[in-house]
Amino acid sequence: MLSRFLYSPFLVQIVVTRYCNLSCGYCNEFDKVSPPIPTDLLKRRIDKIKELGTWAIEFTGGEPLEHPDLVELVRYSAKDKKFFKVELISNGFLFNESVVHQLNEAGLTELQISVDGVMPNETTVKVLKPLRKKLETIAKHAEFHVKLNGVIGAAPPGDVLEVIQFAEDHGLEPRVCLIHDGDGQLSLSPEQLDEYHQVKARLGKKFTEASDYRTQLVETGNAPFKCRAGSRYLYVDEAGSVRWCSQTRWGFGKPLEEYSWDDLKQQFHTIKSCHSHCTVGCVRTCSNPDRWRTQKLEAPPYEPSEQPSDLVDIDISRSA
Repeated sequence: MLSRFLYSPFLVQIVVTRYCNLSCGYCNEFDKVSPPIPTDLLKRRIDKIKELGTWAIEFTGGEPLEHPDLVELVRYSAKDKKFFKVELISNGFLFNESVVHQLNEAGLTELQISVDGVMPNETTVKVLKPLRKKLETIAKHAEFHVKLNGVIGAAPPGDVLEVIQFAEDHGLEPRVCLIHDGDGQLSLSPEQLDEYHQVKARLGKKFTEASDYRTQLVETGNAPFKCRAGSRYLYVDEAGSVRWCSQTRWGFGKPLEEYSWDDLKQQFHTIKSCHSHCTVGCVRTCSNPDRWRTQKLEAPPYEPSEQPSDLVDIDISRSA
């Protein structure tokens, strides 16, 4: 179908539980009370995502491994629905050798774990010291691709370079993102900007993606792009609503069960007012292949969230 090639999602991220086993101080994407979304309901959502012509599906949360049937959801997506890629975002703490082997058998394609730094602090324990053994186990046994994501701005200077070194030493793919505020907008100090330049020099071409938007953001504070969220990229929240992304989930929304090819086409052509300072890498990466195509519909102005200003999310997305 021509519409699939013109408008269908390259990637859909789907929340399977909002609950998380950690309580990172910067994060606005978890709680401590939500039960797992029923498996049958999630399978119906996966069916709908497939019907929309989606190429890759990624399970997120909260912490997805808190869902008791996550392995079954991976298997269903990979072997029954036959998505081109089946991916997972995790904090890594619930991994062990058995979990890795189960995900191997289920058909997981890619895992991404963000590591905030080296040593625990009052904001986060999602750092190398408690995660080293977990990551070594994953590196040894995983048959799926593993990305280790360092985050500039989430730890003391120099920590991201150590995360990169750990990844390379263990055969994992290093990836580095920029910390942003609760609305997905760039937020770096002068010291963090200096670290950015060090990391870019270290990774070279590996650091460049989606028309090198990071460099534009850092050097000019402004990197406009034709955001195709709602079309090439979908974020499906725990209530089953399609959102532009995790950081604008208080704005645009429509039930997934009602989402149609017309919605994909409309959102493809809709100009999002938050695009020029956006650091959400998955959206930029999924939008980049269509940068040559026009965009002409104005969306209602996006009002930033009313979440506390000290709660910021880091880009734990993957490259499409």
